Amino acid sequence: MLSQASGYAVSALAFIAAMGGKPVPVKAIAEACSIPTAYLAKIVNVLAHKRLVSTQRGVGGGVLLARAAQDVMLYDICQALDDPLLQPRCMLGHAQCTHDRACPAHEFCAGYREDLATFLQAKTIADIAAFETERRWGTVRPSQAADAQP
Repeated sequence: MLSQASGYAVSALAFIAAMGGKPVPVKAIAEACSIPTAYLAKIVNVLAHKRLVSTQRGVGGGVLLARAAQDVMLYDICQALDDPLLQPRCMLGHAQCTHDRACPAHEFCAGYREDLATFLQAKTIADIAAFETERRWGTVRPSQAADAQP
């Protein structure tokens, strides 16, 4: 399971991607994704330093993806936030899990970590944004619905 910070980051970036390239204020993202605003601001700061997002100040400012949503892998987010899920720890609580120091669960854990890394490297923010857009709003993004209203 992703850490809370990584999970929040994935939700936030998917929401930003669903907004169609417009800057989104941190407060609006936090409200839409049910994330504490101060915590999200810290996450955004880290992601900006890692060049996954960019920020614009002032009126009309907010958070933007620094690259296309299909180019941001979930793995990139976990790596940027030092998610413990990516750390090679022993599930039995022993020292760092290695082939030289294998516990009875090592083979299972090594395979699980490999599968997890493969999954996180294959799934993108675009994938999550498409899922969330369908789940929240059907097939119409909120930015499209606002443009269609008279």
